[in-house]
Amino acid sequence: MAKTDYAALAPQLLDKVGGEANIRSMSHCATRLRLVLVDESKAATEEIKGLPGVVTVVQAAGQYQVVIGNDVPVVFEELGRLTSAATGQEDAGGGGGNLFDRFIKVVSALINPVVWTLAGAGLIKAFLSLSVTLHWLSEGSTTYTILYAAGDSALYFLPILLAITSARHFKANEITAVALAGALVYPDIVALNDAGTAVTFAGIPVVMTSYASSLVPIIVAVWVQSHLQRALTRILPSAVRNFSVPLLVLLIMVPLTLITVGPLTTAASDGIASAMNALFETVPWLAGAVMGAFWQVFVMFGVHWGLVPVMLAQYNDPGYSLMAGPIFPAVLAQAAATLGVMIRTRNAKMRQLAGPASLSGFLAGITEPAIYGVNLPLKRPFLYGCVGGAVGGIIVAAGGGATDSFVFPSLIGIPALLNYGNLALTFVGMVVAVVISLSLTLALGFKDPAEVEPAGASDSVQAPDAEPTVTLGSPLAGRAVPLEQVTDPVFSSGALGNGVGITPAGEGSLRIVAPASGTLVTAMDSGHAYGIRTDDGVELLIHIGLDTVELGGKGFSPAVTAGQRVDRGDLLTEVDLGVLRAEHKDPTTILVVTNTASLAGVVPVVSGSVEPGDVVVEIDH
Repeated sequence: MAKTDYAALAPQLLDKVGGEANIRSMSHCATRLRLVLVDESKAATEEIKGLPGVVTVVQAAGQYQVVIGNDVPVVFEELGRLTSAATGQEDAGGGGGNLFDRFIKVVSALINPVVWTLAGAGLIKAFLSLSVTLHWLSEGSTTYTILYAAGDSALYFLPILLAITSARHFKANEITAVALAGALVYPDIVALNDAGTAVTFAGIPVVMTSYASSLVPIIVAVWVQSHLQRALTRILPSAVRNFSVPLLVLLIMVPLTLITVGPLTTAASDGIASAMNALFETVPWLAGAVMGAFWQVFVMFGVHWGLVPVMLAQYNDPGYSLMAGPIFPAVLAQAAATLGVMIRTRNAKMRQLAGPASLSGFLAGITEPAIYGVNLPLKRPFLYGCVGGAVGGIIVAAGGGATDSFVFPSLIGIPALLNYGNLALTFVGMVVAVVISLSLTLALGFKDPAEVEPAGASDSVQAPDAEPTVTLGSPLAGRAVPLEQVTDPVFSSGALGNGVGITPAGEGSLRIVAPASGTLVTAMDSGHAYGIRTDDGVELLIHIGLDTVELGGKGFSPAVTAGQRVDRGDLLTEVDLGVLRAEHKDPTTILVVTNTASLAGVVPVVSGSVEPGDVVVEIDH
């Protein structure tokens, strides 16, 4: 069976759908590339159907669906290299989930291209801090200055890096976005913030704040820029558009960002600082819980800068900062959660990232790679870290743990904690934070991200000692029907392979089980589709309901994740049929052998009512 060159297919496909300008959004489900086109008439549908690797094209529900099969993630990844329209696996309408989920997805998408650089830079700072502690280097040496710049530049100028990824994501001009971000960290602007003097713009007061290492301000600014840019492009005449659009964008966006974001951030920072001061004076243990749980959240939104001046003032009077003590368990807890991800994950790329990210967090307190690259995208580890930080913060605050100098909260910074408070409780608090977050990550786990396999990896290659797969069991209880009776034309035509449809019996909760033993190569985020490759190379797709991808996981309770081994009869997911019917979704489940063409025979067994495990397909190798 000839392998498809998906790297060659992607540019052809992009060209024939009308180019990047004709793509409003792009996502994929288990077998289909789902495009929302500006003008579907510009797509050369018949030519696309003839491309190698394309099964067929379906135009339905406002989407231009290019059916690829199991290797659709590979095509999607290749297209992502050519266009900024990619948004990932499809969920509820391509943009489902609550506001927090959507925010996390956007932040993850924007930070992912730079997270490896942050991880490497974080390790430089970690080992540099270790070198100073062990007196291998002096902070006053030029060698230290050069190495510190190498390790700190990616973090300090994070807004500029995010300007690039944000511009690609929101389809704004990258160079203009970089200029916008550069203005926020421009030396003279930084000096205005450091000077603390009154700043105005055309008579409008400007509340200054630090944008170095910040995350949210530039993302919001570039999002606004993208809308402003498109509006100006429509309005301005072509003769002056090339220079006038970036001119007006910068003239508007730089002052607007400084005027709006600065006051909002400063107000939030001042409010948090005042509240924390009051809590430490009245209810120290509660203050420790808040600092331990939410310090990383403060950092993410840049409002922690309001707390730093308070801590610095406390080092002068009374000579120590109680506010800084609970930050240690907060940071160490997130590093421990990242360590837990490294131990538990089956995703090789995630493990490679989590290792150095955890190390830089433990040693130097540099948690950006851990937070943005690992814990926050996975969500649960971030919450586990917050829980561990909260408990540890309570213990440290209860013991009066405090620092007498400004250091990064880390293992290397522990000497700053030795002179104030109950030292035993301080160390217990840090250890408890690490143990809780690590234990929660290992015990409760997280949804492991699937790895995209190389093109052609799904071709049928039988393992030398693999037992041949001769039958497939029904994944659910119901009534087996011929595939041609399924209302979806892609499945009913047999374009994806031979198989059967099963209409579920009864109401309420429905169990979907594995029809054969093998490796779970696909498990959609929406929970509606699973791909299994058996040991002898038979490739199966279990698609639960029709158009159920649009539910975004509503009604589905997955029990497995991509990459794990499943045995015949193992539970894949539970489905609430009531939800599917309430949303007017056909609950018919499809079982197809997607590499039918490479097998001698795939024969459906349609015998009416079936129970889970009953033979519904016979296979001849």
